Amino acid sequence: MPLLQKFRESWVRPALFFGNNPVSLAGGAITSAAGVTMIGYWLVEIFGRPNDNPYLGIIFFLLLPALFIAGLALIPVGVFVRRRKLQKAGQIPAEFPKIDLNDRVFRHGLDIVLVATIVNLLVVAMASYRGSAYMDSPQFCGQSCHVMHPEYTAYKISAHSHVDCVACHIGSGAASYFAAKVNGTRQLLEVSFDRYPTPIPSPVENLRPARYICEGCHTPARFVGEKLLVKSSFADDEKNTETQTVVVLHLGGRDSLSQLSGIHGTHLGHIEYVATDPTRTTIPWVQKRNPDGSETAFATAAAGNGVPQGERRVMDCIDCHNRAAHTFVTAEDALNRAMAEGAVSPDLPWVHKEGLELLNATYASEAEASTQIPQQLQAFYRSQHPEVLAAKAALVKSAGDELLSLYTQNVFPFMKVTWGTHPNHIGHMSYPGCFRCHDGDHVAKDGTSITQDCAACHNLLAVDEAKPKVLSDLGIQ
Repeated sequence: MPLLQKFRESWVRPALFFGNNPVSLAGGAITSAAGVTMIGYWLVEIFGRPNDNPYLGIIFFLLLPALFIAGLALIPVGVFVRRRKLQKAGQIPAEFPKIDLNDRVFRHGLDIVLVATIVNLLVVAMASYRGSAYMDSPQFCGQSCHVMHPEYTAYKISAHSHVDCVACHIGSGAASYFAAKVNGTRQLLEVSFDRYPTPIPSPVENLRPARYICEGCHTPARFVGEKLLVKSSFADDEKNTETQTVVVLHLGGRDSLSQLSGIHGTHLGHIEYVATDPTRTTIPWVQKRNPDGSETAFATAAAGNGVPQGERRVMDCIDCHNRAAHTFVTAEDALNRAMAEGAVSPDLPWVHKEGLELLNATYASEAEASTQIPQQLQAFYRSQHPEVLAAKAALVKSAGDELLSLYTQNVFPFMKVTWGTHPNHIGHMSYPGCFRCHDGDHVAKDGTSITQDCAACHNLLAVDEAKPKVLSDLGIQ
């Protein structure tokens, strides 16, 4: 028997006979409807205006493809059920209805089935690709899951807002992809059963080493040299007196002679430490590998003898730059920066004092804060300085709006995230930061300690001075 005829007699005819059942027909209808809808959305997305609604992505890139595949699965299920039912009843025909290829209508039907099969395969392939790509997008990571709202808000205004989440949190390769999807499934179950932690724990314990993340774009061994930092602060007096601190940071690195210097250079060596708390703020033990290959361990009195129990890590970029893409600042830092930039006008009397009180107040929800912060600032000037409100109503309104923006960028009551919830280890003004190790308490067996010399990392050119002369000399002020 010719191969084509055997295929027609053994497969095509039985498939057509058993496929004529409600379940298989319903599966075909579901598949067709889902496929046409997905293709239509893809065409609109390609030629029309893109839609930023994350839930449309879930529908068209996840739910509809799943419905499409479910419809395809129903077709053989229906065939199997009907065949089994007829077999039990002894009603399977000895010879299935003949297929007459001379019948033009039947031939056209086969052509439609063939084309539909090819289209279905293409749709499944495209849907799989688009679904996978969508699940790797920042929109899916940050907007689809409401518990990630704080991290996504900070990400959007960070210097890394152009870097996809997966570039740091997943990485390349099948193993990383599989591990991420397993972890994502666990997180989905936690959200579904309302068992997720509040706030989201930080730092991420299973984040890959910095050499696979940060060093894809940054070169830590590059010699940076010095960096001038100017920080403005405002007092809680009527005039919001501005002072400035001017610091030269010795970032250093590896120079052209391969000499290590400065902050980056010092920490490029092999350094290990033990942290005894989840935020890696308490570090009682540090060990550094010296240029000659020997190792020196520094420990606090609380560490006792030997290596204390805790998380042991090899120090890399994210041990200091721990909030590089998800930075939450203190209320005072946020307000000082906004006033320095003019978003909150320093010309408004007492705005620093009142603004800080409004930012640090407790609100039950973001909705309550959005109402109370602007209204209470207006009420303050209406009752205490009506002449200011009359003359500078626009500045008062702008200041209220900016205070609300600062609050909503850093405080999220439903996730129990407030000012200071996530410490930033860069520097040592608002959080321990550098002083986690450079505190004078980490001592080696020979009596030496980790340096606490300020000049090792920076030079202070001015500290809380009004119009520092050094800025005038540099032509900055």
